[in-house]
Amino acid sequence: MLEGAKSIGVEAATIALAGAAVGIGNVLSSLIHSVARNPSLAKQSFGYAILGFALTEAIALFAPMMAFLISFVFRSHKKS
Repeated sequence: MLEGAKSIGVEAATIALAGAAVGIGNVLSSLIHSVARNPSLAKQSFGYAILGFALTEAIALFAPMMAFLISFVFRSHKKS
């Protein structure tokens, strides 16, 4: 019973990777739109885009970490 719940938890944690991929796509898409609208602010917009990319990528790194924690660290204690 607990093993099934753990596998569901691992699957739910890895779904966050798809959300992070969408977030990174949104950040870069917004950069392209902002540079197309106002090329004079391209350098400042690029700095903000790198910050957004780094924060989104940090979320993407937390998802596999939680999946590994759920699957390997949290063990069931069986009574004998």
